[in-house]
Amino acid sequence: MNMSFFDQFASPYLMGIPLILLSMLFPALLLPSPNSRWITNRLSTLQLWLINLITKQLMMPLNKNGHKWALILTSLMMFLLLINLLGLLPYTFTPTTQLSMNMALAFPLWLATLIIGLRNQPSISLGHLLPEGTPTPLIPALIMIETTSLLIRPLALGVRLTANLTAGHLLIQLISTASMVLLPIMPAVSILTTTILLLLTILEVAVAMIQAYVFVLLLSLYLQENI
Repeated sequence: MNMSFFDQFASPYLMGIPLILLSMLFPALLLPSPNSRWITNRLSTLQLWLINLITKQLMMPLNKNGHKWALILTSLMMFLLLINLLGLLPYTFTPTTQLSMNMALAFPLWLATLIIGLRNQPSISLGHLLPEGTPTPLIPALIMIETTSLLIRPLALGVRLTANLTAGHLLIQLISTASMVLLPIMPAVSILTTTILLLLTILEVAVAMIQAYVFVLLLSLYLQENI
């Protein structure tokens, strides 16, 4: 009990090498590689169906110019989905609980959407900072507010993903610790707590999938505003 509950979020090291790099590359090894067969196996067919479904959902709010981002957004969605789900396994590490990694994913992609908007349609992109019909005295304050809300978008993306996954992992560890402590004292309460833990684990699986989808969906919406 002397170990802190937050130790599970510390990046592990082996011989001075950060294992977060290995945990980021490992999900790609689980995906079946394409082959030249005319009829694919069940796993490849399921993977293809899932990729098509994700791509369709992400490209729905975008126009034709935004469809060029289909490969990037779908790959990011699969990457986050696999990392979040694999992080729920025992004795594993979830890289997406690190704010630095989430910001490294969110900031460059958000900046790319902003640069595309300023290059292709600068007047429309800058027009988002000042809605039409704003009273003259409110123009400076409104421009500052809209600029702040624009610049805070990547931070909101990273913090949202980090906070949701961190909170779920902490709840699972707290309830599992309570179940182990209560087992010799009050077995009935321990069994009830274990049941709650199983339900919470199912909920956390759903959260892992939803947060990966929300992260990429918000990026696609930011892209739609600038194309």
